[in-house]
Amino acid sequence: MFFEIKDEMLLSGTSLAYLGDAVFELITRQYLLSTGVTDVGKLNKMALSYVKATAQSDAIEKLLPILTEEETQIYKRGRNANGISIPKSASAPQYRRATGLEALFAHLYAQGKKERLKELFLIGFVNE
Repeated sequence: MFFEIKDEMLLSGTSLAYLGDAVFELITRQYLLSTGVTDVGKLNKMALSYVKATAQSDAIEKLLPILTEEETQIYKRGRNANGISIPKSASAPQYRRATGLEALFAHLYAQGKKERLKELFLIGFVNE
């Protein structure tokens, strides 16, 4: 990590999701490049199927049964955050679940848990 987050547990759910959005984008891009696709236009189209709220909402439903108690608490902190603007592309529950997933990914990133991030990404998005 480039900059240390002093006390990640003090961050709001929306602040965690803010970081988690970037973490998730990076993991998605790394995964897609690992598939051997190099055409940037194609990669961007493929990435949309991972980063949209509806896909993230579906993924967290697969992940909830295998999350630790701590991970579940972080997910709920993001999901239940106040001040979230719901886009037209997803329902409010879908967007809230996606926000929770992003908060969880930020937490794991801040904790340096790369292998757990990879494991959850693969279960939620690849091993369907």
